[in-house]
Amino acid sequence: MKTNLVFSYKPLWKLLIDRDLNKTQLQELSGISAATMAKLGKGGNVTTEVLARICETLECDIADICELVRASEPEA
Repeated sequence: MKTNLVFSYKPLWKLLIDRDLNKTQLQELSGISAATMAKLGKGGNVTTEVLARICETLECDIADICELVRASEPEA
């Protein structure tokens, strides 16, 4: 059975705006790679270690940076 749920990082982008940070600053502060930041920007899969590093850097909870949402159905 295939799941229709995917991770969305919209809460992370909103949090960065609220804290007056950009993606490059987050990358430098958390020590994550540019490739990983690109994956986040495209809504791709990243490791829980990466998510933990972001949470530690921003002093927030996992729910503050990502959420599960229903994937949009491809148009036929």
